[in-house]
Amino acid sequence: MEPRTTVIEKRLSQIKRTIAVASGKGGVGKSLVASSLALYLSKKGYKVGLLDLDLYGPSTHIILGAKDVFPKEEKGLVPPKVNGINFMSIVHFTEDKPAPFKGDDISNIIIELLAITQWGQLDYLIIDMPPGLGDETLDVIRLIKKAEFLVVSTPSKVAMGSVEKLLKILKELKTPTIGIIENMTMTKNPFIRNEICQMKLNYLGSIPFDQKLESAIGNAKKLLRTDFMQDLAKIIEETNL
Repeated sequence: MEPRTTVIEKRLSQIKRTIAVASGKGGVGKSLVASSLALYLSKKGYKVGLLDLDLYGPSTHIILGAKDVFPKEEKGLVPPKVNGINFMSIVHFTEDKPAPFKGDDISNIIIELLAITQWGQLDYLIIDMPPGLGDETLDVIRLIKKAEFLVVSTPSKVAMGSVEKLLKILKELKTPTIGIIENMTMTKNPFIRNEICQMKLNYLGSIPFDQKLESAIGNAKKLLRTDFMQDLAKIIEETNL
């Protein structure tokens, strides 16, 4: 057995819930949902960690305004605090420069991040998953036994096509799925809801497109006041996360 996988179980043993925010493709607002979910739960008084596993295009540090923060070495790495969130990302090591990872490198990096990070006691660990259906998704399912998936889509039929593939994989692997959030809606259209209901999964709600959201990126206080956050908060409360 890979020795680091045993270490991973120990590292995650004091975390009550692990929620992996995923999608079948990029550009649907997955990282924004993950960052905002972590921020909201933290402001509610929970102990929260946020792990950015999007190795090619990490963006949670941009959304939260995390600058010049690095983990401390202490029998592993202790994540820095960003807006009250224990935050870990590949950018701590790449300095936000392009990182052309491929093949086994990807799995090894994910295993290493999980094995060296000292999360301690958390109520929630939120994982910003990489887009798509690649090895990263399968690695998280394999390595984090208690992970629950929160899936994000947009009203697009193209996005839903990719999301549907992801949902089928999660179902085949018997991975817990909290439900699906429909992001960036501009009109009332039952298409996504109907597709999700046909799959007998939970449609958690929709978040309308927020034209003022972009100006809040990088500023946690502004982000908490956006319509986007209010709509997400309503879904969180109704879902009883």
